[in-house]
Amino acid sequence: MRRFILTILALATLFPSLAQAYDILILQSRRDPAYEDVLKGLRAEHNASKRLLVLSDYSEVDVVRIVREDRPRLILAVGDTALTAARKVQQTPVVATMSLGIHNRKASQTNLTGIGMFAPPERYISIFKTMKTRRVGVVYNAAKSGWYLRLARQAAEAAGVELVTREVSAPRDTIEKLSSLAGKVDALWMLPDNTAVTRETTEAYFLFGQQQTVPVVAFAANYLGLGAAAVLELDRVAIGRQADAMIAKLLNSENSENSPLRFPNGTKIKTNPNVFKNLGPSFSETNALLQ
Repeated sequence: MRRFILTILALATLFPSLAQAYDILILQSRRDPAYEDVLKGLRAEHNASKRLLVLSDYSEVDVVRIVREDRPRLILAVGDTALTAARKVQQTPVVATMSLGIHNRKASQTNLTGIGMFAPPERYISIFKTMKTRRVGVVYNAAKSGWYLRLARQAAEAAGVELVTREVSAPRDTIEKLSSLAGKVDALWMLPDNTAVTRETTEAYFLFGQQQTVPVVAFAANYLGLGAAAVLELDRVAIGRQADAMIAKLLNSENSENSPLRFPNGTKIKTNPNVFKNLGPSFSETNALLQ
């Protein structure tokens, strides 16, 4: 028995890929509760073997070398940094989540798919319909969210909602473009567009809402405390379950080329009752209708 164990250890040293081979390499950008929620969605009873690497724990990680030596069957990238690292791998299938970068994927990178950070536009349009708002202001960057706005226009037209858009090429343009919407809209829609919405410009959206007495609809719950009337937040555990289903399908398929980018299945509407109250009588019942 002792000789057998020594033989196995020798093989592990000489051929590390044989010892380390597993099904899924999970690349997590950093230790973050949001990312941990996504991983909770991966089924505990899943038969696939996994290795987790939190990239922020290391000064440098050579993902290409790890994939070459470990030979995982698939990579799950959680977060922007993880996706950037996974993009260097050209053959192994990659499923990306919690990254705005997935929307800028290269057409030639056929091994990349994933779940986006934009909720289905119909979900937002239904909020504006419930609010009985007809002209909705949107500030966006064409390179980051132009593709999404085209889909949103179709959903809005079908619902009788007009999108009044302003395009920005840099964050410094945002405040001026917001000002140009004054008196022209009865709601404001914040997109998860990191050119149009930044830490420096966020306050301007809610200041506009207060000055114009219009509701601001955003995409994350932390905006409720800043003045958003409603947000459509992603259910991160549900995203994990959705990623798990995509992974299972890829692992069981002989065709490893990517499937289309998916919208996240799980979303939650959250509201700020005080903001609706301050907007006046016409919005007094809207908060209850959105629950």
